[in-house]
Amino acid sequence: MPDIRSAYSDSLNFYGWHRPRALAEKYGTPLYVYNERVLRERCRDMKGLSPHPGFNVNYSVKANANPALLRIIREEGLVVDAMSPGELRMNQVAGFTPKEILYISNNNSREELQNALKHTLLVSVDSLCQLDTLGQLFPDGRVMVRFNPGIGAGHHSKVITAGKETKFGVTPDRMDEVLSLCARHRLALAGINQHIGSLFMQPQCYLEAARVLLELASTLPKDILKTLEVINFGGGFGIPYHKYDNEARLDIATLGNRLHETLCSWTDKTGYAGHFLVEPGRYIIAECGILLGAVHAVKDNGDTRYVGTDIGFNVLARPAMYDSFHDVEIYRQGNGDSSNGHMEQTIVGNICESGDILIKKRLLPVVCEGDVLGILDAGAYGFSMASTYNQRFRPAEILIAESGDVKLIRRRETAEDLLRSVDGLL
Repeated sequence: MPDIRSAYSDSLNFYGWHRPRALAEKYGTPLYVYNERVLRERCRDMKGLSPHPGFNVNYSVKANANPALLRIIREEGLVVDAMSPGELRMNQVAGFTPKEILYISNNNSREELQNALKHTLLVSVDSLCQLDTLGQLFPDGRVMVRFNPGIGAGHHSKVITAGKETKFGVTPDRMDEVLSLCARHRLALAGINQHIGSLFMQPQCYLEAARVLLELASTLPKDILKTLEVINFGGGFGIPYHKYDNEARLDIATLGNRLHETLCSWTDKTGYAGHFLVEPGRYIIAECGILLGAVHAVKDNGDTRYVGTDIGFNVLARPAMYDSFHDVEIYRQGNGDSSNGHMEQTIVGNICESGDILIKKRLLPVVCEGDVLGILDAGAYGFSMASTYNQRFRPAEILIAESGDVKLIRRRETAEDLLRSVDGLL
């Protein structure tokens, strides 16, 4: 084995003919590394859920908005969403057309809604007041409404996006008010959507929520159902983060078969001729990304062994924000001598906060100063949630293409980048 702990990335040939330490030396750390082949495979997993002619996949751009990755996702036939002017711009740079972008919004200003409408996007609103606002801005137009199916799922309370304790969506019992507002503003109800949460690993809750949304669609007046264009079931498809414990994958085959049967049965019964969408983010992008970081210090404080790295929560926020688990690989110079055994270690970053903890008290091969770490499954909500807290620079991103070539797809930030928005104002 060439490194202390690299069996997973070795099994994928994730780095191709490149060594992770060499990539870290050339591009610096922290460094996000993406693999094009893995990304395309995950896109095809989702596209293969159903052969129904109206089925497609809507990638949730919030998970990762790098235009180079978005271009690959578009090549695989997926459409996208946007929930901000910035995400919209990234989609446009990647080549998506207005017909390939849904604007999935919540609590937006009139100006932001106007911007989405100016770009001729179908806008989803998730409250009656936002529906009223959009109607004032866009009478005789089209709208999508997000409903709360009452079923939530997710690995943390902060990512459950349906049920009784969430800010998202209109409850189905308000459908009459939705239709009344649409009639008042002469809005066509062009779509309905939902999202139950993030990182479910069993298909049942998702299928139940899908049936709830279809039942809701069945209650629409026949003339509205006939012209309904989009039914979006949302995302939340989980991935196995515990790679070195051989955690089971989400059973995509079973989920796809049951979802396909549901769609076919419902369209046969209703005559619906529009589109069905699922809305994955994490499933598409998480596993194609590994975050490389350098170990700069190791010390013992009391009974705790601390491994100090340059991967602060400004670079990867998920562990600090959600107490999320990420597996880690260890790349060492030379032949990877692992004779120093295993011990419980806490891996921390370089941010001036006691909560800057990446991995807490986990049994791992002993990490040494000078090692390079690879944080697995970092493609989703990694760079997209990165910040310049402590005025640290956001990292570079590289792509290992199917050809094996390495492409720099985002340069590392500099002090000049931090100053750009205040230039001339000081």
